[in-house]
Amino acid sequence: MMGGMAREETRTSTSTPIRRTPPGGPAAGDGAHPSPHPSPRAWAARLLMAGIVLAALNLRPAITSLGALLEEVRDGLGMSAGLAGLLTSVPPLCFAVFGITAPRLARRFGPAAVVCAGMAAIAAGLAIRPYAGGTAGFVAASALALMGIAVSNVLMPVIVKRHFPDRVGSMTGLYSMALALGTSTAAAVTVPMTDALGGSWRTGLAVWAGLAAAALLPWLPFVRRGREPGTRAGAGAENPARTAPGATEDPAARPPLPITRSRTAWALAVFFGLQATAAYITMGWMAQIFRDAGVPAATAGLLLAVTMVMGVPLSFVIPRLATRLPRQGPIVVVLGVCGLAGYAGLYLAPAAGAWAWALLLGISNCAFPLALTMVGMRARTGAGVVRLSAFAQSTGYLISIPGPLLVGVLYQHSGGWGLPLALMAALMIPQTVVGVLAGRDRTVEDETAAR
Repeated sequence: MMGGMAREETRTSTSTPIRRTPPGGPAAGDGAHPSPHPSPRAWAARLLMAGIVLAALNLRPAITSLGALLEEVRDGLGMSAGLAGLLTSVPPLCFAVFGITAPRLARRFGPAAVVCAGMAAIAAGLAIRPYAGGTAGFVAASALALMGIAVSNVLMPVIVKRHFPDRVGSMTGLYSMALALGTSTAAAVTVPMTDALGGSWRTGLAVWAGLAAAALLPWLPFVRRGREPGTRAGAGAENPARTAPGATEDPAARPPLPITRSRTAWALAVFFGLQATAAYITMGWMAQIFRDAGVPAATAGLLLAVTMVMGVPLSFVIPRLATRLPRQGPIVVVLGVCGLAGYAGLYLAPAAGAWAWALLLGISNCAFPLALTMVGMRARTGAGVVRLSAFAQSTGYLISIPGPLLVGVLYQHSGGWGLPLALMAALMIPQTVVGVLAGRDRTVEDETAAR
């Protein structure tokens, strides 16, 4: 099944994938003699793979490092619980607003250049925000970092589909695993690292700018060359308007796909939005839930890290499993049941069963790599993936904006976590329903053509 899918993706994608060369020389049949050294294309593929992994490591530390120190940030900036809830709603708002611009930016500058600029924005935002002065400056600098995350979020599935069309499942699993690793690492080490660096929350947040700066390096050669990794030199892939005669057309340059006519696209967008709601509530508030139950701050951060670290192995396994199934509904149901059990445990015994609830919610949060995988599976062409990724993520993040804010308001006015947890459990039911619908074996191109 994987082999057939890979061949179909290779036929239908209009982009030029990176050609993987076996060790020792070029692909068989090209008439060249074996070489003891990898070809330039092989090195480009490896460098691009390293860039994808490093970029993915930076897509969540801006959020989970803040979640681990939210109480200190609230005290330092004089924020109420409601305002802190608004702060936890900033990430999905930025992802929705800036994510929709990613396809246009990619058409003009090329995906590699946009991701490189995104890493620069993350580094700058994370370095500035602790020292910006006041809540407004903190939010503005956070928005700069989140803007870089937003465009990279959208373009990761596009880059994978375009340059690794026969390895969508494994490459999606690789960068999802790296994303989960970055998420969990930031949650686990931010508090002890802050203590080791003198106890200032400002230093504890700013240090993550260094990781984003490192992620710039693998993308710079492709930006300097003025072309996409793996394309023909001089083909002008960075700007489709300058594509040389005979070069492969950039899928992003095609007429826009009427994505809003697809029911599957809408189902995937809602599924993405509801899983993002659960994820950002977890990243923003779960450590505080444990702290309010009497768990020490360092242990609460570690519990949040356990929740996030579950995504490391599962983010690699779930995409590979999903690409082998014609329908992804059964995976959606399992993740939903784990989420409901985790929320029930947080309500009944938040401290006594803390490790179990952290594990269950960690499994449930793996709806994110599943959603990314379905983006690649529900479109046949590179152009379709660009449109579907931007639509599903931007619309989904818009849907997720009220969740963290509402949790903060309910917590402030009720004085406890009963109502917020009831809301989180209730949202898991429609998430499961639309996830089953999004997991049906069909593509957005076929649906829009039929309608």
